[in-house]
Formats: sequence, structure tokens, C-alpha cells
Amino acid sequence: MSAFPLLERIDDPSALRRLDREALGQLAGELRAFLLESVAKTGGHLSSNLGTVELTIALHYVFDTPRDRLVWDVGHQSYGHKVLTGRREAMAGLRQFGGISGFPRRSESRYDTFGTAHSSTSISAALGMAIAARQRGDSRKVVAVIGDGAMSAGMAFEALNNAGVADADLLVILNDNKMSISDPVGALNKVFARLISGRTFNAARRAGEKVLGVVPPVLELARRAEEHFKGMITPGTLFEEFGFNYIGPIDGHDFDSLIPTLQNLRELSGPRFLHVITRKGQGYKLAEADPVLYHGVSKFAPETGIQAGRAPQKLTYTQVFGDWLCDMAARDPRLMAVTPAMCSGSGMTRFAAEYPGRFFDVGIAEQHALTFAAGMACEGLKPVVAIYSTFLQRAYDQLIHDIALQDLPVVFAIDRAGLVGADGATHHGAFDLSYLACVPNLTVMAPSDENECRQMLYTAFQLDGPSAVRYPRGAGIGVTPEKEMAALPVGKGQVRRRGRRIALLAFGTVLAPALEAGEKLDATVANMRFVKPIDAELVRELARSHDVLVTVEENAVAGGAGSEVERVLEECAEPVRVLRIGLPDRFIDHGEQAQLLASAGLDAAGILRRIAEAIGERPARTSALSALPSVTKLKERS
Repeated sequence: MSAFPLLERIDDPSALRRLDREALGQLAGELRAFLLESVAKTGGHLSSNLGTVELTIALHYVFDTPRDRLVWDVGHQSYGHKVLTGRREAMAGLRQFGGISGFPRRSESRYDTFGTAHSSTSISAALGMAIAARQRGDSRKVVAVIGDGAMSAGMAFEALNNAGVADADLLVILNDNKMSISDPVGALNKVFARLISGRTFNAARRAGEKVLGVVPPVLELARRAEEHFKGMITPGTLFEEFGFNYIGPIDGHDFDSLIPTLQNLRELSGPRFLHVITRKGQGYKLAEADPVLYHGVSKFAPETGIQAGRAPQKLTYTQVFGDWLCDMAARDPRLMAVTPAMCSGSGMTRFAAEYPGRFFDVGIAEQHALTFAAGMACEGLKPVVAIYSTFLQRAYDQLIHDIALQDLPVVFAIDRAGLVGADGATHHGAFDLSYLACVPNLTVMAPSDENECRQMLYTAFQLDGPSAVRYPRGAGIGVTPEKEMAALPVGKGQVRRRGRRIALLAFGTVLAPALEAGEKLDATVANMRFVKPIDAELVRELARSHDVLVTVEENAVAGGAGSEVERVLEECAEPVRVLRIGLPDRFIDHGEQAQLLASAGLDAAGILRRIAEAIGERPARTSALSALPSVTKLKERS
């Protein structure tokens, strides 16, 4: 007998809408159990999905999806949505190479109306869809579901501001679980916390059937005047001032509140705002008790939960940064640490505990994080901004205008550079070398191992201008960082292996496969270390003594470190051929990191293959330099 008899009958939301309302409780239980069992086998986002089971069912039950548009903010809570929209069997390949994405994706399903994965975009996208429907005279409904953590971002409020004056037919649902990835921060979250505590939330839970009661205009005006007079601000007042009809809060796990409220809201028009209270990890006590631990999980046994295993033998680059941050703070009281809502992900938990007065989690607000750090730097402090490569993209103007243009000493510790694995194209740090190398005043470093990462962070901190150290997700090659810190000579690389005819110029952790390939080719291998300023003297020396230069980087080949090498060669007019190896000009999907690197040709075999292809020889002939034909056959630069 099936463990999910009702769920297995739901192949699309139309089948869900044919169920009796009394059956929805059983369906929620089956869906929650299925998600727990499935994610435990594949890994992925767990507690956020367990917390939105009833809300997901209610939305598809009330709204005519996909005709009605449903936009999930970030989308790490959309697994239940995927299951109910025909992808139940596909969940076995979730976030795996060739499998379905862990986030909504338009190319994956017509029910995924907008591709998401970065925070706070849902209201903007949904507003655009609502305006498009109005322009076409279409009566479809548009719903955006956004979490309280994502609601702290400026982009969400920009969209609310626009939606109110546009008078759009839009429903925004705030999924308030008091959590983002880490604990929420900021004044708005404190307002939510006060609201859902004690009598206020308890009364709201009992009043689900009354939330759409009509308040006479005069009484409404008096109520607002009284609130302003008393200086009271509640979420209702806040969102009503944006022009929204605010409803809530209601219990997001109670179908008796959710279904009639959503049905009534569906019949209304204009901007509406529904405040729903949920619990992250709902129904699985271990996740309820520790929603941060169970936010993103690897494979585990649901019966026992996540077990503390043996400590990994190799340090991760994130740990290297976290240790350096504490050590550097002990030396220099000017050091201040800033992160946009990624304290644990960026390795700052220990620093936050040891130096609470010097730690600033500004919430999901990357633009603010950079300009906030710039203000600190103006007053003589030395801020270190810990940020993922893919999130730094969101604050590019602030990087250029507020920091680099003013030549302020802000250190960027850029985590998750290169290919990150299962989160896929939305989270790969594929472009930072390209978008950083063109910024004046900025020093850009790429460490090849754990110790070099520590020393580069120290080097960056000693500079009087802006600097960036970019490093990948996961463990290094096993080099133990030296306790003592010494500044590296800025803009200087090092030759790690001397060979002939071919020189491999490696930027960052691709040095290891480059050395492996260099051994088989008897090639020279250089650890370039700096992307900006690039070691022009070393580049020219290698160009004079070799026939071919091969640049290797875990970054988009377009405009990356290899382009900097070519720029140097063009300026000095050295007659040498250049082959640039990096990430191809396409978005790379999800999968295991090693698998993705191999597929992009950034392992040793891939480097050898690319060199052989460029010269016009089969990969099987690349085991030794003597097997390569004359370098004059090298194809035009790639």
C-alpha cells in the first residue's frame, strides 16, 4: 500500500482543485512526509519547504494556476509547488546533474512563471506581470510570495512603492516565519516579532474568518489618525501607507483561515497584502528546533536527523577566512566585519560571538552593505565585507561609485567564486574576475590554496585602497595555513614549474590541475596570484621564452583574467599565441562541483584536451609534449 495515496493522485493543480476541502489536511501530511523523505535522499532546502506546505496547497487550490501567476521569492520553498505541478517523480534528481533545479525555472515548467533564486525579486516581477495583464485586458490574478527576511531588502520596498501608485491588481503574501537563512535582523523584523507575540497573534489566529470585514471609511480614517497620533506603527499601517489593503496576520498552517481568506482576496482587485504566519521546519521536530541547521541539508536519515560527523581533514576556504578574521581583529581594533545576511555561510559565526560590537549583519541588503562599509572607511575604520560572488553582483554600482571611485580601504572577502555545485547557475560565481578587473583602484587576488588565501587576506587588509580576495566554495587541497601572516608583493606572480614551449598561467585554485597538466606536457606553470594589477613583467618574460601561453581561470573566459594577459601582450607586441581556458559563454547548470569543473574543461584532462584541440591533435596524443605537433598549427585565439 502506498505511503502517499492521495498525493499520488495529484499530477497537476487541476486534480488538487477537484479534492474536497476536508481532504486537504491529509494531503498536507502526505506532502510534508514526501518532502522529508525526498530531500533526505538528495539534499537540498528542507525547513523552508516544510514550513510552506499548507500555504502551497491553498494557493494552488484557490488560484487557477498556471493561468493565474504565482511567483515564489528566492524559491527555496518551492519544492511542494514542484511536487504538485507534475514533478513528483523528478524530485529524485533534485539539484543533481541533469535533474531538476532547486529553484523555480521557466524552462522547467509552465507553472514556474518566473525564475528566481536571489532574494527580494518577486514583487517586482509580479508587478510587471500584473501590469502586462492589465494592458492586455486579461483578468488573470498575480500572486507574489515573499519571506520576512527577503522583505527587509530595499528592492522589495521599491516594488511596493511602485505597486501602490500603479494601483496594480496584485496580491503580495508575506510568509512570516521569523527566519531567512540565518536569524533575521533589522527593525522591520522586530516589528513583526512584536506583532506575532502574545495577544496580538493569538487573537488573529481566532479571527481568520473576520479578516476581510469592511471598515466604514470614517472609522478607518479615525483609526489611522489615532495610530499616527499615538506614534504607533504596525505592519498594517506600514503597508497601507504604500497603498495596499493589508490583511492579517493569519495562521499559515490553518486551512480554515487560509482557504476562505485567499478565496475572498481573489475576488478583490487592486494591491492587496496578506500577512501569513508560518513555522520553518513545521511537522519535523528536529527542523523546528533548529531551522538554520536544516535550511540546506546534505543527505541524512530522517529518523536520526543530521549527525555530527568526523571533522573534515581539510579546511574549507570559508573556515580559513573566518579564522583569519578573528586573528586580524585581535591585532587591529579598526577591523569591522560586514555581511548581508550570510553570517554562518561566510564563516563569521565565531567572529560575531567574540567581537559582537564589531560585527554588522545588515540583512539582505547588498547595496547598503557596501555603502555602509564605505562610510566606515571614510572615518578611519577598516571594514571587511564578506559576501558571495553572485551576491556582490547586486551591488556593483556601490562597488564602483561609493568605494573604488573614492579609493576607500574596503576589503572584499568573496566566497563561492567559480562553480558552487548544486545551487546551479543562479549561484555560480562565474563573473567576478570579469566585472572586477575593469574597475580602477581595485586590487584583485585569487589564491591557489588555503595558506595563500590567508596571506592574501592579510595583504588586502594592509592596502590603503579597495581590494578583493576571491575564493571557491568547499575545501582546499590540504595546505595548512601558516599562523604568521606576511604581505605578498602586490602584482607579483610566481613560477611553480619550469618547462618549455608552453606556459600555463593559472589564476586561483585551478593551479592544481594546471600543474598536473604541466607535468604531462613538460610545460612551465605560473601561479599568477593577482588579476589586478597583473604581473605584466612575468607575462612578458613568459611570452619571450615560450611559443604558447595558456591562461586558466575558473571564471567566464569573456573579459576574465585571460583578457588581462592579452591586454599586456598587445601593449608590448610580443609575438606569442594565447589560448584562454575558462568557463564557457553559457550558463552552467547544477551538479557536483568536480563534475561541473570537468564538464567545463577545467580539470587536468580538460586542460590537456583544450590544448590538443587548439593545436589540432587528438586528446589521446597529449600525454607528453613530444606528442604535440608544431606550435605553428595552433588555431586562432579562442
